[in-house]
Amino acid sequence: MNHGPDDQGPQGLDSDELDLRTMLHQAVQEVEPRDGTLEYLRKAVPQRRTRKRQAVVGMAAAALFIGTAIPALVHVSNVTGSDANPSVAGHASQTQGGASEGKGPDGGESTAGGSSGKSEGKEKDDKKEKEKGQGGSGTGTGASQGTGPSSTTTVGIPACTAAQLGPASGSSNAPDSTGAVSGSFRVTNVSGAACTVTGPGSVSALAQGAADISKVGSARHTAGDAAAGLLPDPSLEAAELVLQPGLGYDVRFAWVPSETCQPAGGSVGGPDPTPDPTPSEDPATTAGTSTGGDTGTAPQLAREDGTVDGSVAVTYTPGTGSGASSVVVSNACAGTVYWTGMLTGA
Repeated sequence: MNHGPDDQGPQGLDSDELDLRTMLHQAVQEVEPRDGTLEYLRKAVPQRRTRKRQAVVGMAAAALFIGTAIPALVHVSNVTGSDANPSVAGHASQTQGGASEGKGPDGGESTAGGSSGKSEGKEKDDKKEKEKGQGGSGTGTGASQGTGPSSTTTVGIPACTAAQLGPASGSSNAPDSTGAVSGSFRVTNVSGAACTVTGPGSVSALAQGAADISKVGSARHTAGDAAAGLLPDPSLEAAELVLQPGLGYDVRFAWVPSETCQPAGGSVGGPDPTPDPTPSEDPATTAGTSTGGDTGTAPQLAREDGTVDGSVAVTYTPGTGSGASSVVVSNACAGTVYWTGMLTGA
């Protein structure tokens, strides 16, 4: 084969290349494009160029995002330590700032490192304590556990009416060695709907027979009074109660005598005087002027027609105006009736 300049054609090709070119032209001279090929190329070429531009723009945006996110993550990791959670770059501002920046919900200073975990744990503890306080039967509210009435007013529950509460029922116990008598009154919700009782009502004492009306009275029970051993502590009383249908509350009382009834046959106007009274004689005992708060008892003065049995009628009137109830304490001539507020119980 001659590769010299003399063997090349007018286009700078040698004879072999010219022959190959001619053969190729002859092989494809009958090949023609299908119908619509030109129109397809006119549409496909611009679409391909558009996709290439979009790919280039997407790669540039991804590179920009990575370039800005990585420094932010590195900065958050350096500031907050291992306790921070930089999973989202947009939350970096919430975990920055270092310790003792801002005030927490309880007024204390909050810290950046591990603040989310500590706050969540504290909220759970507060929730448990709150639920425990609501469910317990603290001594200051008189609330009972189980199915008893609630001492906390529920929003939307109306006040009890006289028609919803049945008449009060009273009972009393046998007197003890000092003549004191305890008892109680119970009021029950006889309606089919819950209601709220907002007050205990009132208790009165009425002297009967030989009982001295001037020496018979009633008083609210307080801590340390003469009925402290007969009545529950005042801290167990409830200011208001929500009574479900069929449930009720108690108001307890205690009769504490200050003088005993004088047996028949005694002297008119008092005991037989002694001819020579001694200075050590107790004037309060001989005159019969002791009050209802005294723990001891003194003989009551006799009447002209002889002393008959005395008694005291203890009457409870609910605050709603429903039916009142009375309990008669026999062999009672002078003393005080102490009574409690509302108590939850069987």
